Amino acid sequence: MSLPSAASPWRWIPSLYLVQGLPYVAVMTLSVVAYKNLGVSNTEIALLTSGFYLPWVLKPLWSPWVDLCGSPRRWVVGLQLAIALALLALAAALRTPHWLLASVAVFWLLAFASATHDIAADGFYLQALPPRAQAAFVGVRSAAYRAAMIGGQGGLVVLAGTLIAAGFGVASAWSVVFSLLAAVFVAAALLHRRVLPRPAPAALPVERPTLRAMRGVFAAYFRRPEIGRALAFVLLYRLGEAQLLKLVVPFLLDPREAGGLGLDTAQVGWVYGTLGIGALTAGGLLGGLWIARRGLERCLWPMLLATHLPNLLYVALAVLQPASLAAVGLCVVLEQFGYGLGFTAFLVVLLRLAQGPHPVAHYAIGTGLMALGMMLPGLVAGALQSVLGYPAFFVWACVATLPSFVAAAALRLPREEAAGPAGVPA
Repeated sequence: MSLPSAASPWRWIPSLYLVQGLPYVAVMTLSVVAYKNLGVSNTEIALLTSGFYLPWVLKPLWSPWVDLCGSPRRWVVGLQLAIALALLALAAALRTPHWLLASVAVFWLLAFASATHDIAADGFYLQALPPRAQAAFVGVRSAAYRAAMIGGQGGLVVLAGTLIAAGFGVASAWSVVFSLLAAVFVAAALLHRRVLPRPAPAALPVERPTLRAMRGVFAAYFRRPEIGRALAFVLLYRLGEAQLLKLVVPFLLDPREAGGLGLDTAQVGWVYGTLGIGALTAGGLLGGLWIARRGLERCLWPMLLATHLPNLLYVALAVLQPASLAAVGLCVVLEQFGYGLGFTAFLVVLLRLAQGPHPVAHYAIGTGLMALGMMLPGLVAGALQSVLGYPAFFVWACVATLPSFVAAAALRLPREEAAGPAGVPA
């Protein structure tokens, strides 16, 4: 195989989507592990970190302005430097007397920068590649994003656990992790400033959205036939999973006398962040192939079951509290594989809803609603777990999946047309 040319997408797509995933992982997963290590209660963890979804909920509101103010290429490089600064500020905040308040404020800044970087990176992808190449590289960008999840939820959590085991204080260990991640983003900004192509002027958009046009785009999405049923599906599909995901890491880390499994931080990095994300990726790939061969309508219900039934494994783990790391790892792998399989169907529903004259904007609206469906249930998950205990809480998380079956039965989707944009954080 010949070496890639300077203009080859292989020079920038893997690295761009790798660094797109890392700040999302930092905000949504590393925050949970770090706060648990630092002794924050489950109620506070779920409440604080669920709120971090808000920038992804709201990003459709300011996405047109990213296009109005400069090129996506400049936004990408500038935001990667901004993310690096936010990560350095986070590393410093954890070592201050008011570390919780300071770190929450920085995580919010990091979340807004990450959500805006998502807009710019996806916009650049659409601007720099012709339609056929966009379709050809969807799998590459998805794989790079999953690699970021493995590196973040796996490698960085293992690193933090190893540093803690070696005698570092918890705050110092996580400061090292976030400082290292900041260095990655400085390097990424320098790399992308050099390798990102500069689309020809003819490839740039010739019209700029007005406020009236923006309102029209939003109105067109919500005027779709059967939109009420579709919105119910989008908001309820992950009602149980949104609550369960917020408490999985605390459950794995909590001591056995508190109802948890008593794993150390490094073990959580291997079991949940590495093996679990690998299974999630495999489930997503298999789900995509299954839908491509059989169609969404035939796959939706089996995939819905694959998403929700494995949640019962956490009920078993909470009741039995097995000492075997292999048994715990197997349950996590099975649950994450089913989640990856079923989440594929959910993404295809979002793509169907984005069909029409404004696919990019409508897909952004759909992913914003998806984030809202994760944020709201997660806000109360910690308080519920504190009252119910882990076994009853995981039973409740399973019961909370029932509305998604009702919504799926009522769902009416437009017929499939050309594929829209793909790739969103799980």
